[in-house]
Amino acid sequence: MAGKTPNYPAHDGLGPMLSRFVDVEGMDWTDFAPGMKLKCLYKDDAKKESVYLFWAQPGAHIPEHVHTGAEFTFVLEGSMDEAEGNCTAGNFVWRPYHSKHTVQLPNGAKFLTFFQGSAQRTATGNLFPSYEGSAANAAE
Repeated sequence: MAGKTPNYPAHDGLGPMLSRFVDVEGMDWTDFAPGMKLKCLYKDDAKKESVYLFWAQPGAHIPEHVHTGAEFTFVLEGSMDEAEGNCTAGNFVWRPYHSKHTVQLPNGAKFLTFFQGSAQRTATGNLFPSYEGSAANAAE
C-alpha cells in the first residue's frame, strides 16, 4: 500500500488491507501560506493523489495557479470566492485539469481538498502538493 497519512505513527505496522482511522483533531496544523494552515490527511506519492484539510483566516487568499490534475473541494466553514463563482459552507466545487484561478477567502474558511496531481503557482512555478520521486521534485 503506497498511500499514507504522513507523520502519523498510529498507522505504523497496520496490515495493507486494514482501514486507517485518523484523529484529525489531534493532528498539528502546518503553516501553508500567510493566514493559512493545513493538515495532510492522505498522500500517495506514486499515484500523485492527496487529501488536505485547510484553514484560512478572513482575508487570506491563494495566488493564481494552474492545476496539473483535477481538484475537488468541499467547504466546511466560510466561503471561497473567485472570478467564476463562490463556494459557501456545505457546498462543493471541482476544477478540471489545466484550470487556472485565484481564490479569495474574505470570511475565512475551513475546507477539505482532494488533489489528483498538483497546483502550480503561476508566479513562481512552485507545485503544491509535491510528491516524492516526481521529476519536479528532483529539481527542488
